Amino acid sequence: MAIQQDSIWEKLNQSRRMPLEPCWLGEVYSLNLQADLRFAITEQLGLLSNKGWPVLELLIKKAGAQPELIRAAGLCHQTEAKTWLLKLLKEEKQPKLPVLQALACWGGELPITFLRNVLNEKSQPLLLAGLELLQFKVHQISDDLLLDLVQKPLKDFRDPIVLATIRVLQRRNSAAVSSQIAEIAKNGSETTARAAVLALSCIATSSSLETLSDLLNELPKGPLKEMAKKQLQLQLQYK
Repeated sequence: MAIQQDSIWEKLNQSRRMPLEPCWLGEVYSLNLQADLRFAITEQLGLLSNKGWPVLELLIKKAGAQPELIRAAGLCHQTEAKTWLLKLLKEEKQPKLPVLQALACWGGELPITFLRNVLNEKSQPLLLAGLELLQFKVHQISDDLLLDLVQKPLKDFRDPIVLATIRVLQRRNSAAVSSQIAEIAKNGSETTARAAVLALSCIATSSSLETLSDLLNELPKGPLKEMAKKQLQLQLQYK
């Protein structure tokens, strides 16, 4: 088995010079192989897009929803793969995180009700995956809907979730969104407050800089106020 796996690795490593046939990849895939090799094989199938999906579909029928096959389904960007992944989410026995991560490339196509459900999850990894999906939807929805969707993540006590939410909001440049980011600067933890000030500075629109200026007047003396002052001065220099 070790010799066989070494041989497969050798061919995979040469795939840039000698493209691999989807059928061969399907034939060498086995649940008896080491996990990293299974992922490498199925990754190649995923990258083959419409040529790789038929083989992946056959492997799914034989081996079931293995983590490497779920990831490859996301890589291939095929409509049938998306349908399969969404079906998996409805199966309670199926771990949600790998499926949500695989769906990332379709974030802009997923319905709002779906995203809302994910953003109401309690698990930090699931919430982060949901916010990743939301990034692809940001420019398709109104400010009001965006702010409504992120209310729960914004109130989360875990910094990584609030930081990820700030990154989503930062993709918009409206006054309403800038105002919401400013609230994080005033009421968040030290880490999230600093991130909020940087976000307002990076948006760099007239409304965001006006919000940053107003925020500067409201913040108490301290490192955060000094940081806000510095960021505002830097942005005004380039205006």
